Amino acid sequence: MTNARPTVPALGGEQSLNRYLSEIKKFPVLTAEQEYMLAKRYAEHDDPEAAAQMVTSHLRLVAKIAMGYRGYGLPVSDLISEGNVGLMQGVKKFEPDRGFRLATYAMWWIKASIQEFILRSWSLVKMGTTAAQKKLFFNLRRMKKQLEAYEDTDLSVEDVTKIATDLGVPEQEVINMNRRMMMGGDASLNVSMRSDEEGSGQWQDWLTDDRPLQDETVADAEEKQVRHDMLVEAMDVLNDREKHILTERRLTDDPQTLEELSQVYDVSRERIRQIEVRAFEKIQKAMNRIVEDRMSPAMA
Repeated sequence: MTNARPTVPALGGEQSLNRYLSEIKKFPVLTAEQEYMLAKRYAEHDDPEAAAQMVTSHLRLVAKIAMGYRGYGLPVSDLISEGNVGLMQGVKKFEPDRGFRLATYAMWWIKASIQEFILRSWSLVKMGTTAAQKKLFFNLRRMKKQLEAYEDTDLSVEDVTKIATDLGVPEQEVINMNRRMMMGGDASLNVSMRSDEEGSGQWQDWLTDDRPLQDETVADAEEKQVRHDMLVEAMDVLNDREKHILTERRLTDDPQTLEELSQVYDVSRERIRQIEVRAFEKIQKAMNRIVEDRMSPAMA
């Protein structure tokens, strides 16, 4: 007789949140050996029961991370649901032979899933497209609280400078993001500019199209594609570890720190930095060779 496969408890909404949090405490925390054996079973035999046990043993981690994002006006139950999706992705891609625990690896999938959900829900207009902008969005409230800045007013010049310097973003982005978050989301462009007068015009009447010309857009897109293709080709000079470290440090929207990668590979932060620098130098040389090769026929 086999044990019943563990399943994720239902999370129907905020009213059932307390019950959900109580139920997930019933799932046992896995030892390192148990986790390794389950991960091997799933990786080698695609065993759904092994995957389910790894998921349910980490539901408390998802809930804890989700609670840290309660300040964005979204239901905690939705944040947890999105975090669970990230956890499942982490379990699916987990490689037990790398020598680190699932919680360390899955944590980044959980946070990424929750943050993407918040960004999608916060505004109909895409925002936070770069790593710096995302960092600004998810740290602005905390830093305002530390600076004892008022939540619903513009920041002082000193506070803007402090936040921009600490997060490595332009001061104007800090001002724009703060004002956008003060508004709490999107407003209709059909709203009259002055509610006490008829025929005063709508906000959309004052909008101008400052987008680049179509031919400029096409040219930029083609240049980006060429650069992307060259980078992909140049990456072939790197080994798997160099590719992973360079990608996580320089080619993702949410780069990992030296400390995080040092835990993944069980080496020092300085060693990770050395590998990153070496990989970047190898990529530069490879891309220079590719450019020279492509230019040679045209100059012949």
